[in-house]
Amino acid sequence: MKKRHTRRSFLAGSALAGAWAATPLAGFGRGLESAVGKANLASSPSELAITDIKCGYIRNAHGLFVKIYTNQDIWGCGEGVDAVPGTYHLVKMFGERLQGKNPLNVHRLFEDIRRRGFFEGAQSGMYVAVLSAVETALWDLAGKALGLPVYQLLGGKFRDRIRVYMDTALYQFRLPTPEQFAEAATEAANMGFTAIKFDLDQRNDPNKYDQYNWTASPAELQRMVDQISAAREAVGPNIDICADMHGRYDAPTAQQVAKLMEPLNLMWLEEPIPAENVEAYKSITESTSTPICAGENLYLAHGFRRLLEIGAVDIIMPDLQKAGGLGEGQRIANLSNLYYVPFAPHMVASYLGAMASCHVCASVPNFMVLEWQTYFHSDPMFSEIVSFDGPMIEDGFIPLSEKPGIGVEINEEGMRRYATEGMPFFE
Repeated sequence: MKKRHTRRSFLAGSALAGAWAATPLAGFGRGLESAVGKANLASSPSELAITDIKCGYIRNAHGLFVKIYTNQDIWGCGEGVDAVPGTYHLVKMFGERLQGKNPLNVHRLFEDIRRRGFFEGAQSGMYVAVLSAVETALWDLAGKALGLPVYQLLGGKFRDRIRVYMDTALYQFRLPTPEQFAEAATEAANMGFTAIKFDLDQRNDPNKYDQYNWTASPAELQRMVDQISAAREAVGPNIDICADMHGRYDAPTAQQVAKLMEPLNLMWLEEPIPAENVEAYKSITESTSTPICAGENLYLAHGFRRLLEIGAVDIIMPDLQKAGGLGEGQRIANLSNLYYVPFAPHMVASYLGAMASCHVCASVPNFMVLEWQTYFHSDPMFSEIVSFDGPMIEDGFIPLSEKPGIGVEINEEGMRRYATEGMPFFE
């Protein structure tokens, strides 16, 4: 009969264990011993193996949730966003490639899937967005197996709580007035947020000359200035304000808007032009004292290399639910740190994605601020589709979870009520 591995034998089986116990530094490893002692192990970590991956979709299939299962009744949860509609069979293909593998080898499994996809689109888009969800679930699973929060697996933490900015979702298609900007800014500040974001792009602005040309008219420019000026006046100089243009304008408009915003002291002007031309970003950044931020539509660390090398932006904002996951997010942050560029992740996921992002934000020195959505406060779906302990947020900061793994679970029964019709649901 095969010998059963226990927590005690996992530590005591090492030939070094006895010698180490006799040294003056014997207490140094007790944190690891304690972690292993708390681990949910039916056998040694080397015998942990992936058995299946299942997934569900919400938000018209723009929100992907995955669960990775193992032979030891431990699972991991992950989330992907935006570039995920129609990816069910991609999830299942990744599951086939991972079956039987040890989930603790997170970086190796990530690289295995990425390399196998060189001719399947593994450079960006849907392939990487789905891989982001799977990679995140692997970190969650590893943390649960070893009894450690994900930030500890990433090398430890620089901070215990994560500052967030409130995206007011004051969408421009509703033609909001400057007064509504002021009201939204005041409400966010009264809720304890120290940073707020507004959208400036407005496709149906009545002052727009042409729906396909994204050169802003003088009246459009004045509308943008009036809206942000009202928000600034409402909250004063000590609240950070960001303005998002969603990559919808051309370079001359971007330069004009950035110049006009200089007296309003923005924390940043976000993606005034599309993501593809980093040299154009560089010309905009060099033309203004308004900080320029971009990156939510870039993938993997490769996508940020040129942007950082030429100083194309002042701040980067990868979306960790589609740029490659948590390990890749940390690599992007560390790369940007070499250029003294702050790391401010984009985040439009659920609280599972928010907390997963928090573990990365805690693990890097150059973290600036994380995106937070107003729908967490207004849409009950976002509290029903996940389960977690404690408050989501306190005074504009997310308390970093100390639970094993990410610290937030998928609530399948709650999510089922919002599942995308016609898509398999955790089958």
